[in-house]
Order: sequence, then structure tokens, then C-alpha cells
Amino acid sequence: MLYHLLPPLADVHIIFNLFTYLTFRSAGAVVTALLIAFVAGPYTIRWLSHLRVGQVVRTDGPETHLKKSGTPTMGGTLIVLAAATSSLLWAELTNWYVVLTLLALLWMGAIGFMDDYLKVVQGRSRGLVARYKMVGQLSFGIGLGLFLVLSPIHPVPATWTMVPFFDEWVAVFWAPAYVVFVSLVVSGSSNAVNLTDGLDGLAAGLCAIALVTFGVFAYLIGRVDTSAYLGLLYLPGAGELAVVAAALAGGAVGFLWYNAPPAEVFMGDTGSLALGGGLAVMAILLKAEFLLLIVGGVFVLEALSVMLQVSWFKYTSRRFGQGRRIFLMAPIHHHFEKLGWPETRVVIRFWILGILFAMLAFSTLKIR
Repeated sequence: MLYHLLPPLADVHIIFNLFTYLTFRSAGAVVTALLIAFVAGPYTIRWLSHLRVGQVVRTDGPETHLKKSGTPTMGGTLIVLAAATSSLLWAELTNWYVVLTLLALLWMGAIGFMDDYLKVVQGRSRGLVARYKMVGQLSFGIGLGLFLVLSPIHPVPATWTMVPFFDEWVAVFWAPAYVVFVSLVVSGSSNAVNLTDGLDGLAAGLCAIALVTFGVFAYLIGRVDTSAYLGLLYLPGAGELAVVAAALAGGAVGFLWYNAPPAEVFMGDTGSLALGGGLAVMAILLKAEFLLLIVGGVFVLEALSVMLQVSWFKYTSRRFGQGRRIFLMAPIHHHFEKLGWPETRVVIRFWILGILFAMLAFSTLKIR
């Protein structure tokens, strides 16, 4: 909004020209989202406590988690509120990159909200049945893929995507296959973040790291000079995603203020699906879907641990008549808790891994 209202006043004072710069607006977006989260946090926690939307804790999990039962959940509403408001204030609202990412944030947040509401408020232990949740995620991905193929938002063919570490190679998809690919990226990312959200501060911190990383890539890809120098595809207008990424990162860090151990509130599916969906759409719009596997390396490991655990348990049940496990508990962050690691140690070490994966992603800029 400020991008549209204030730059025309540059004739009055040159300071209004600052609102045309991505770096200034990105800084403004992260600060605004942080402030909104800081201010709205206590009110949100009281509101959720009043509604008695307390977290239901697994009885087969680490014993230290039992004391978390009843902690307000659905705190992801705070992240969505802070990020969406900040983006509307600082981003260019006529930019398709911005519109599509905010749409993903709200769509996935709504799916997560319905799941949380059914589980916590109405007491349905299964929440929104998994297949219905998957339908909601895949339908958005299919819709996004079809839109990008039928109404391209940049001069690069919609079915192209960059290959990390190689500047002259791109992956080219058959159009129907690309639509399926997009839907899988959206659902996979949102579910991976959802699986990671099991310890105080874990998912919020990792998402903030990944969002900052994609914000930098968006800025580089949206500039003709830096994209050419680094061997990246040039996508005019993609730089605006830096503003949205900053707003989302600010919202995640602001939420972390109240989610840090011991958590006063949990994000629930409302926040994890929204953040995962937002990350996925940024990667898709930046033609960096494969880079998401590197940036979100911890999310990938978390999802793989669950898939391996379930597959091995089912296989050994059929083969030996009794299911066996690879990990003491999945997702893998619970495995380390079962080994005796304190929760804060697991969280901080996983954050460090997230930073290392982000550095690996940045290394692809020179190893091309």
C-alpha cells in the first residue's frame, strides 16, 4: 500500500522516494511484522485461552511433553495476521508474485485452522481427515500450476525450473507433468513443516531461516544485473517476494517470542501449513523448487524419517508378524529426545543444521 501511495510524493520531499527501494521496504516489512506479533501476541494468547483451545499431547511421546497439555494452540493465526498485514502495507499489491504467495498463505492457513478447530474446539481426535486435508493442498497446487502454465507471469517458460549448481542447465517439464509437480511441491512442503512442528520454537526458527534465504534469492533473481552475473534465471518483478519473505520471517520470529521454550502458545496446523505453503509457492515462483530441498533440508529429513518409519513398520509387520522401528520415535526430533537430549538442545542443534543448509544453498550461487 505504501509503495502505491507515497512515492508520488517524492516531489514534496525526497524521503518518499525510499518507498520504491526493495531493501527499505523489506526492512520495513520485517519490523512491522515483528511489532504486530509482539503487540498482538498477548491478546491472541488470552483469546485462545478463553476459547480453551489447548494442545492435546500424545501419550506415547516423551514424558517431558505431558506438562504441555492444555497450552493454547492455533497460534499460527498470529503469524498469518502479522505477515499478511505487513505484506499488504509494504509490498507492491499489483505484483503477481505477491498476490499468489499471500493467497497460498491464506489458503493453507485456512486448511490448518479447520484442522485445529475440529481437533481442539470440537474434540474430534482426527481433526480434518488426512485425505480431505490433502485434497485441499493438492487442489491449490493444481490450480497454481494451471494458472502459471496458462497465464505466465514472466518471460521464462512456466515449465522451466533451475537446477542448483548448474548455470546452463534447466529442468524442462511437460506441461501436465509440471502441474502435478507443482501440486506435489506445495503439499510436500506444507506437510514437512507440519511434521517438524513438534518442539517449542523448532518450526518457527527453521522457517525464519528458510524465509530469509529465499528473500535473498528473490532479490537476486529479480535484478537483471545480479541474475546475469550469478547465472540465475532473470524474473522481472520477482524481487517483490523479498518483501513478503521478510514479512513472513518477521511474523515467525515475532511468534517465536511467545513460542520459545517453555512455549506460551503453539502454532498448530494453522501456522505450520501456512508457512510451508508460503515457502513452497515462493520456490515455485522463483523457479527454485529443487533449491527448496536444500534450503529446507531439515524439513526434508523430518519428513523422510516419518516415511521410513511407517514403511519399515508396515513391511516388518507383514514379513515378521510384528512391526519394527528404525527410530525410537518419528519425526526424528523425537528420536533424539528419546535418547535423552533436552528439548532445547534438539531445537538449537536443528536450527544450526538449518543455517548450514542455508549456507549450502548460498554456495550454489558460486558453484555454478
